[in-house]
Amino acid sequence: MVDEKVTAVGPVRVHTIPTDKYKTNTIVWKMKAPLAKETVTMRALLPHVLQSGTADYPSVKALRTHLDELYGATLQVDLSKKGEQHVVTIRIDVANEQFLPERPALFDKALQLLADLLLRPALDGGRFVPEIVEQEKRALRQRIQAVYDDKMRYANMRLVQEMCKGEPYALSPNGELEDVDAITAEGLYRYYEQALADDELDLYVIGDVEEEKVLAAVTNRFALPTRSPSAQAPLAPTKARGEVNEVIERQDVKQGKLNMGYRTDVTYEDDDYYALQLFNGIFGGFSHSKLFINVREKASLAYYAASRLESHKGLLMVMSGIEPAHYEKARRIIDEQMQAMKNGDFTDEEMVQTKAVIRNQLLETLDTPRGLVEVLYHNVVSTRQRSIEEWLTGTDQVTREDVVRVAGKVALDTVYFLTGMEGGADDGKTGV
Repeated sequence: MVDEKVTAVGPVRVHTIPTDKYKTNTIVWKMKAPLAKETVTMRALLPHVLQSGTADYPSVKALRTHLDELYGATLQVDLSKKGEQHVVTIRIDVANEQFLPERPALFDKALQLLADLLLRPALDGGRFVPEIVEQEKRALRQRIQAVYDDKMRYANMRLVQEMCKGEPYALSPNGELEDVDAITAEGLYRYYEQALADDELDLYVIGDVEEEKVLAAVTNRFALPTRSPSAQAPLAPTKARGEVNEVIERQDVKQGKLNMGYRTDVTYEDDDYYALQLFNGIFGGFSHSKLFINVREKASLAYYAASRLESHKGLLMVMSGIEPAHYEKARRIIDEQMQAMKNGDFTDEEMVQTKAVIRNQLLETLDTPRGLVEVLYHNVVSTRQRSIEEWLTGTDQVTREDVVRVAGKVALDTVYFLTGMEGGADDGKTGV
């Protein structure tokens, strides 16, 4: 289904996916390193500084003009965390030159631009340009602050912070606000050199391309010293299960946010991963799920109610928006839905429907170059290699007994409730 060819060029793993499905060619650079408090904020800043200028195009304006000259090529950067790993992504989409009358060498120029962004950034006396660094520090502060202003995202972040206290996963991929000021152009450049030397590096090329030409072009443009990267972070020890941690935080909000975090003891690497996906789909992952129907629709308790998985950390998160006065009732109904899953209280029709939705969702994701890369990158983050065919077959083969077994492993760890100043939950709980 997906013809992925993987070849090492020095320290870079090159993933070539030839296809004539798209009218664009997509180049995606991913570099990952362990999440760490000491580096998370510099790492969050780094790709934004890199995309602000190269040696040949030393300003945002010059760089954007060059992208326009490449028939409107687009450049985007992103940060994410996959389990305990901090991932930097740089993506360039460029028109497939085969569709243009003069056949300009757009792919080669786009690949050269990526190499320049990574290896020939705009510098000032052996450091990043201070004006660019300060400008991007301001933008980073705004991105971090935006999470505090968006209470849905804020509640998600606070649940993770409380649930994973003392674990790297508690860190935000956008870094820590209090650490932004101390970053200098010199210090960031030193970190950049360290990241290129130590990170695990992957380059994905998707489109109307030939593997031999891609490898030759990468060999010519990406001159990186061969080394043994410190790629895979040891998993942080999972804290022993104990009493459920309940945190109630009061702010000037009208709508309460009830978020609940569970440990699943199942990750992408495990054989039970497909069963966990099915469990999540029936429990709260889709619009036909128990949370959506019973908490949001039947009881009319929630503005939204859903669950999601963190596949590489083994976490399940429930997110809901409720009236503060409905805290106890909403939590009870959520608990009842979890117990129903453990008891096998779901129908064969729900199993069939959820398998179909998971299959369709996966196929839709694979329909875009960006989605395709994200699915394939699971195999880099994990030591478990799963083909798309295995993913589809594995999902189809999950039984009711598999789902109930996985449900039995899921245990509530932390309850986080963001409520208004007037109350809405019993006082005396762990307050913030």
